[in-house]
Amino acid sequence: MNNFRNLSSSRCYFYFQLILIVFVCTQSRLYCQEKVTLSGYISDSENNETLIGVNVIIPDLKIGTTTNDYGFYSLTVPRGDYKLQISFLGYKNQEIDLIILSDFSQNFNLQKEIQVLDEVVIEESSEFINLRSPEMSVNRLSISKIKKIPAVLGETDVIKSITLLPGVTNAGEGASGFNVRGGGADQNLILLDEAIIFNSSHLFGFFSVFNPESIKDIRLYKGGIPAKYGGRVSSVLNIFQKEGNKNKFNSQGGLGLISSRLLLEGPIKKETSSFLFGGRSSYAHLFLPLIESVDNNKAYFYDLNTKLSHRVNEKNTIFLSGYFGRDVFDIDNLFDLSYGNSVANFRWNHLFSNKLFSNLSMIYSDYDYTLDFGLAEFDWNLGITNFNIKYDLKYYLNEKLKIEYGLNSIYYKFDPGLIQPTTENSTIQNQKLEDKFAVESAFYSSLDYKLLPKLQLNFGLRLSNFLRLGQKINTYENDNPLLFINSVQIYEEATPLGFIEYSNSEVIKQFTNLEPRFSLAYEIADDKSFKISYNRMAQYLHLISNTNSPTPIDVWAPSGKYIDPQLLNQVAIGYFETFNNKIYSLQAEVFYKTIKNRLDYIDGAELIANDAIEQVLLNGEAKASGIEILFEKNEGKLTGWIAYTLSKSEQRTPGRTEEETGINNGNWYFTPYDKTHDFSLVSNYRINTGWNLNFNFIFQTGQPITYPNAQYQFQGFSIPNYEARNSSRLPSYHRLDISAIYKPKNKSGEWVFGIYNIYNRKNAASIRFQQNISNGTNEAIRLAIFGIIPSVTYNFKF
Repeated sequence: MNNFRNLSSSRCYFYFQLILIVFVCTQSRLYCQEKVTLSGYISDSENNETLIGVNVIIPDLKIGTTTNDYGFYSLTVPRGDYKLQISFLGYKNQEIDLIILSDFSQNFNLQKEIQVLDEVVIEESSEFINLRSPEMSVNRLSISKIKKIPAVLGETDVIKSITLLPGVTNAGEGASGFNVRGGGADQNLILLDEAIIFNSSHLFGFFSVFNPESIKDIRLYKGGIPAKYGGRVSSVLNIFQKEGNKNKFNSQGGLGLISSRLLLEGPIKKETSSFLFGGRSSYAHLFLPLIESVDNNKAYFYDLNTKLSHRVNEKNTIFLSGYFGRDVFDIDNLFDLSYGNSVANFRWNHLFSNKLFSNLSMIYSDYDYTLDFGLAEFDWNLGITNFNIKYDLKYYLNEKLKIEYGLNSIYYKFDPGLIQPTTENSTIQNQKLEDKFAVESAFYSSLDYKLLPKLQLNFGLRLSNFLRLGQKINTYENDNPLLFINSVQIYEEATPLGFIEYSNSEVIKQFTNLEPRFSLAYEIADDKSFKISYNRMAQYLHLISNTNSPTPIDVWAPSGKYIDPQLLNQVAIGYFETFNNKIYSLQAEVFYKTIKNRLDYIDGAELIANDAIEQVLLNGEAKASGIEILFEKNEGKLTGWIAYTLSKSEQRTPGRTEEETGINNGNWYFTPYDKTHDFSLVSNYRINTGWNLNFNFIFQTGQPITYPNAQYQFQGFSIPNYEARNSSRLPSYHRLDISAIYKPKNKSGEWVFGIYNIYNRKNAASIRFQQNISNGTNEAIRLAIFGIIPSVTYNFKF
């Protein structure tokens, strides 16, 4: 049956490709003899950095395009005389008179807007593409905007900033990862220069791994995800690093209370080649030896960002980028751990013609973790390594039709760990857990087509394939690794009958899924549009965790004989409008999604260093729905946004038979990251040329939690009895942060003064219960991580 399903998916994809080819040929015959193409790159005039998402518009024809991820644009028009408008937020608009009689290439450089008292004035054309494009459920944040948001200890944080957007939350202060539209943190695909990042946090979630000085562009896809992305079912966070200044040497950085950062960039060959080197490190651990009670403790992180770019000629550009980050902890020589990401990426942009752009990427990514548990006298090493090759092409056929297609293949090696005793007296035995191997591949095609003057369509298909490769696989009676003991209503691990050993290249299990994507935009008026999207996605990797947010020691497991891939279906409907000459904008979306094969663990499950993880897992399902509203003010001395989300996220893990109770008696329960209400207010007020005042306020419903509701005595021990899973909640979360930015006249630096949690709200990170020894009563203990935290940072540039 599975082979038949794979064949059907492949056949459907073949028919789609055949129809697409016929459609393209028809469009080519209709347009190619009548039209000419203008193409080129758009860059920052100061540093020659290519710009992503620049609007290139011919108002007379009401057609336009935007630059791609590498600053390239292509626009096909009838021969004639036109005014070309180029606009991008934060840059001066350009209007150029052109006589277009034949195909030609033209590059443009944009100058940054000089801001005095008011923000950049956005011309009418700058929102033209956004309202009419079928793209929806996408948020962009510029680094300049992120740097103005008050942050804990003054450390600018990309991940914390996106949680201020609608539909995005996290598990609380000090928690790593983020949650999108009721999904888990493991369901987010995080890309840095197209390389997969498995752990996006420093210091267990206090800070993100992204150095803001090296970041060029940030985009978060929450729905309507393009066909070129796959492998996760909640969101895609796509982050691009800067290319490096091709005109002159430049350095910038910052000095804070807990960490400092530095970025160096400049030309290797002016206007042709450039380099970028960025570093960041915390240094609070240097002062710990001064405190006698913690002089044996260490806690610090560092990361390095590198990039080389070279324009070989007008048709070829190559990039070599890398990232290396590390966290180190040592708690009085009893608990020593380190973890981090390593990434290397080679990319080659090639222009086959003024209509066909391609990018080839070869990527290496590694995440590893080492734990030395001195008290228990053992250490544990684990990690994930992957090699990724991808080839993407975009064909700008004419002013109505653009086509993207490509393929990628990822080879994974999962190392669950090597456990070794550290002393001769250790009771821990030397144990090597079984390595796991897999290959994930995909082919995709998508088209962006203007059906009518007011109606634009994007449709894509992604054919994904996952091969679980050889290792030692346990066998069980009736292929059932988990038994249900009906008499006591509990689950019990099945005893393996034996095992089958496969070679590293031998296929254990294969999955194939067809993932359609669809979005449509209808222009109601010049300043209003209605959009709808649908996307189906498959996720073949699973994060096995019993915490609300990822931790470094969580284990990733590939789909296989006993674990099926997660499958998402999501639909979203949105309304978009701009007001008062685009000074204000409104986005409102409604979404609903379902996920099959969402894993959950049985009560009492042992997840760490478990070489037979299938013995404690059950397949379930999840669903989420909600309303998202984003209201922005884009111009003037006062700018900012209000974001509100009303949502519900639930999960169910029923029994596999009528006799089994499943988890939570098979009933729906709130996911650990469900937040009914999520409100954010972000504001920036420009007082004068020297001072900026910023603040943000956050309110969230408390996260679900399971409390004990009774206890009983057994052989002198108090045994708690728990209520239904996640049926209670922590207290609501809220806080107010402020910051002031002072930029002295004729200086290249600025001071940032901030206060995090200004009214000292003691937000509960967790609540646990313990018995009061003096009176024997049970009492609740609240853990609050942050109170009021002042900070000061000096940013410089020269």
